[in-house]
Amino acid sequence: MASFLDRSHSIAGPGFSRWLVPPAALCIHLCIGQAYAFSVFNKPLAQLLCSMQSACPPAAAKVISTTPGDWSIANLGWIFSLAIVFLGLSAAVFGRWVESAGPRAAMFAAACLFCGGLLVAGLGVSLHNLPIVFLGYGVIGGCGLGIGYISPVSTLIKWFPDRPGLATGTAIMGFGGGALIGAPLAVALMKYYSSPTSNGVAPTMITMAIVYFVVMIVGPLIVRLPAAGWHPAGWTAPTAEASSARMITTRNVVVSQAIKTPQFWLLWGVLFLNVTAGIGVLGQASLMIQEMFGVTVAAAAGFVGLLSLFNMGGRIFWASMSDFMGRKRTYVIFFALGAILYASVPTFGHWHAIVLFVLAYGIILTMYGGGFSTIPAYLRDMFGTVQVGAIHGVLLTAWSAAGIAGPVLVNYIREYQIAHGVAKADAYSVTVYVMAGLLIVGFICNWLVKTVDEHHYVTTGAADATA
Repeated sequence: MASFLDRSHSIAGPGFSRWLVPPAALCIHLCIGQAYAFSVFNKPLAQLLCSMQSACPPAAAKVISTTPGDWSIANLGWIFSLAIVFLGLSAAVFGRWVESAGPRAAMFAAACLFCGGLLVAGLGVSLHNLPIVFLGYGVIGGCGLGIGYISPVSTLIKWFPDRPGLATGTAIMGFGGGALIGAPLAVALMKYYSSPTSNGVAPTMITMAIVYFVVMIVGPLIVRLPAAGWHPAGWTAPTAEASSARMITTRNVVVSQAIKTPQFWLLWGVLFLNVTAGIGVLGQASLMIQEMFGVTVAAAAGFVGLLSLFNMGGRIFWASMSDFMGRKRTYVIFFALGAILYASVPTFGHWHAIVLFVLAYGIILTMYGGGFSTIPAYLRDMFGTVQVGAIHGVLLTAWSAAGIAGPVLVNYIREYQIAHGVAKADAYSVTVYVMAGLLIVGFICNWLVKTVDEHHYVTTGAADATA
């Protein structure tokens, strides 16, 4: 096993098709993308003791009925936040290990951690012990998210120097689409395992852990690295003049030097602000549409799945478009259009215009997902290819910070407003206006991005020696 996972044994031989690498990445990302569907667990987790006493209303009821000792929605929001925090931290800490160990070892480690975290979380649910759930899904599973998320990025960029946006977008699309599978799967399993004294959350988590591990292990089996000096047939590197015009470097910056540049921190702010504006909504999407429009739990799960479709489609669409428009122009669209749509959401709610509400959030989610899939190519443009995976890993700490900021904005502003007499249907208005403001700040950060100063570059040989 150790020999098989070794980087040196994963070099592609003659005739290997580079189009096998995106499916390998999808095996990982479609599974770890289940994190985006975690909101379907919030209501059942808040009713665990209630369900044991057979005191809860039917699953399709529009209210959350609890009993003393049940967990609050605000506290449950920290499960998702912790997972995102440890996603970013593990990506930053293990980014250089992922580069040196290779994609096989990284993908295998991600499968063990993410699925192991789901098993521990299921144990915590069965014991009604929230710290164990935090440890399992938030910490252990979150580390699996981080390693799994970055493991195919630099490999894909090496295989697709001609279309880096398309390549990373294809893989990261899977993470955005994970909820499309995870949400209905979780709802169906909870229904299957439910009984008069249980709503089936614990066995659902355990079953999902087993199923996801089987799928994720396919990734390490088929992924390969290109041989040294390989390039696509018929492809020639763009001229220095053409690259300079689109702010695409033909040289390299190592991770230790990249974090000293203003470009890195501006892009950190770009990712943080774009994610904060979307992740809070994703974490509470199911509950939000139930409270604003009074839809059923099943319909809310459908909304989560629909957002997943937009999120997934945006990742491949915008990343591919960025290959032609350029990364900076792509982010200009994200922030300008996103701010307008967020500012319009309260109006759609007051009109009870659920179609406009869903459409607005759908478009927002395409740009939210597109931000994730475009940022690796943006980093490649700024810092080169040698340590782009490690640089991407450090940048994902912005996602960690946003994983706290976004849900806190939604959860605690909502609770504060409800406590002061605001109707639940109107409790999200202040939050979305704040998010629109954050996107305006992100627009400014992106506008300030310029080419990296000359003294930060190193030769390829020096970069390899530093890796």
